[in-house]
Amino acid sequence: MARALVTGAGQRLGQAMAMALAQRGYDVAVHYATSEEGAEETVAAIEAFGQKGVVVQADLLDEAQTEALFTQSVVALGGPITCLINNASIFEDDSLQTSTREGWDRHMESNLRAPYVLTQAMARQGLKASLDAAGEPVAAGLVVNMLDQRIRNLTPEFSTYTLAKMGLWALTQTAAQGLAPDIRVNGIAPGPTLQGAHQSNAEFSAERHGTVLKRGVGSQDIVAALGYLLDAQVVTGQAICVDGGQHLTW
Repeated sequence: MARALVTGAGQRLGQAMAMALAQRGYDVAVHYATSEEGAEETVAAIEAFGQKGVVVQADLLDEAQTEALFTQSVVALGGPITCLINNASIFEDDSLQTSTREGWDRHMESNLRAPYVLTQAMARQGLKASLDAAGEPVAAGLVVNMLDQRIRNLTPEFSTYTLAKMGLWALTQTAAQGLAPDIRVNGIAPGPTLQGAHQSNAEFSAERHGTVLKRGVGSQDIVAALGYLLDAQVVTGQAICVDGGQHLTW
């Protein structure tokens, strides 16, 4: 049985990925922090695809709630989680000159510590690779971490957010090493996908048109990358930049 937990699935990219997983036959635990109405809408869409959807609430800045989230999802879905999408994220602007301890903690807890704790919980389930017709292992689980094209294109902006995502990229690679061959771990690194709260319409348009391909990214592009990772049984420890080539800009 295919079962998934998607964090931050009450809106935006998390919602799109949760629904895409349902279309592929997954039962899905839909996590939210504050977007309860959106999470309920996600579950309704999942059920419309004939799959089981459950709503699970947790503040990922609270480690006790993060730890409980995975267990609650397993119980609610009735079995082990085979796909974990670490999507929930805090994205706030700061620099080396303006960052605060509070901002550091918020970014590190949401973007790095919570995915680490949830990946630990995923590993503790004891998923074991099966063998294909050639006698070679096929991973039983997949973790997908939502990164950012900034990991390939460093700037001094969004300082503590960027440091947290760089840490998540390191976790993606080291977890891929440590959990193989039973669990694959990969990342998706979006570019200009959704307009940030700090951006005007003109700034967001300029960012999208400033990529190498002169276009931005839609939720369907992120879903396509997820679909590839679900199918690509020989891929682990990778980050796919879905960004119009933004990471190549100079």
